[in-house]
Amino acid sequence: MVKQPAFFDKRLQIWASLGALGAKKLVNLTCTGYLVFISLLCQMILEVVSVVLGLIYAGILCWYAYGWRISGTQKFHAQEVNGKRLAVSVIVPARNEAGNIEKCLESLLAQKAPWVDLEMIVVDDASEDQTAEIVRAYMEKNDRIKLLSLGNLHQQSHKKRAVEAGIAAASGTLIACTDADCTHHPQWIETLARAYNHGEKKFVAAPVVYHTVPKLVSVFQTLDFMTLQGITAASVATRFHTMCNGANIAYERDVFYQVKGFEGIDKLPTGDDMLLMHKIYLQYPDGIAYVRRQEAIVYTDAAPGWGAFFQQRIRWASKAAFYDDKRIFWVLVVVYLFNVWFLVLLAVGFWVTKAWLTGLVLMALKTIAELAFLVPVAGFFQKSKWLLWFPFLEPLHIAYTISAGWLGRFGTYEWKGRSISKPADLKARPQG
Repeated sequence: MVKQPAFFDKRLQIWASLGALGAKKLVNLTCTGYLVFISLLCQMILEVVSVVLGLIYAGILCWYAYGWRISGTQKFHAQEVNGKRLAVSVIVPARNEAGNIEKCLESLLAQKAPWVDLEMIVVDDASEDQTAEIVRAYMEKNDRIKLLSLGNLHQQSHKKRAVEAGIAAASGTLIACTDADCTHHPQWIETLARAYNHGEKKFVAAPVVYHTVPKLVSVFQTLDFMTLQGITAASVATRFHTMCNGANIAYERDVFYQVKGFEGIDKLPTGDDMLLMHKIYLQYPDGIAYVRRQEAIVYTDAAPGWGAFFQQRIRWASKAAFYDDKRIFWVLVVVYLFNVWFLVLLAVGFWVTKAWLTGLVLMALKTIAELAFLVPVAGFFQKSKWLLWFPFLEPLHIAYTISAGWLGRFGTYEWKGRSISKPADLKARPQG
């Protein structure tokens, strides 16, 4: 066998080393290219989803802005219809409201509605303080005030039970509902009554606003609640969906019984306002009105702290899954997904850093769109100065929306000293 020269063996070794090095670089280049491709694909997906969700959200806000504008154009009768007087019963559910009920009753007794026969029915829901005693003292001075006392039954829907009891004892044609921690403009009842008389309305919703103090928790609630109030006016004006707040609504007593009251939603701990409103809307789609008047505003205090605030919002969110009005249900789904998307961008940003930039741009556009909607709303409620806080509270609002929505669907909450759990097995829906 012929032996190869030594220099030939070295050449083979050199070529082998070069081949191995080239293969390694090729593998590295292939892996790098694959990772770059995956990164670009993820970035593209994030941007596309962000654009789609952002456009849908902006479109909803534009529609609400249009609705807010037209909500202030409705005209109502200046006084009674055909010289007829109107009997109105104000239902005030109250539990442990000794610190608030006097101010509420004083504002109701100060109502100026000469063509309205007004009675006030306070329904004491097993208060553990001096609420009932305070109301009895007012009853001795004014026979327009009535007091009903309920036992402390083991059930979920305490407020609905109180409202039902009040309506059963009422003599008025029109039922006006408010809360015991609210105060009212002297022409509140007259304004609601005029709206009711205009075009044979069956359900009237009206605005509610918080008293604001320069504290973070108060300002945050003011801006959040004011947004909801603007959406309420816009949604009713455009018939986009039904929405209201139980602290300021009125409806015809006979219509309440016609739609079978709270039947079908009676097991839910909340929903005495919006779910009932939709039941009435199903039978009287032209009988729903929103009164955007300064005289119709009801005033109340925000929750005293973050804990109470979250408990309240979880209670409100707990009825979302039971909305028979699928229009608002899908709006809520879109809004919730849009806010969750910021959490997705935050998490993905640890691998695809441009996701954070996408999130910041999207948040800036979200803030601008929301401010464009809120500026006229804040002007109506005389809260414009608090809008300076809005951009800085945007991240907190996103986190709150995500957590409250989740806990409202799966959690429990405290309300008026009671622990409430949402019935997950409730199948009934409001029937028209």
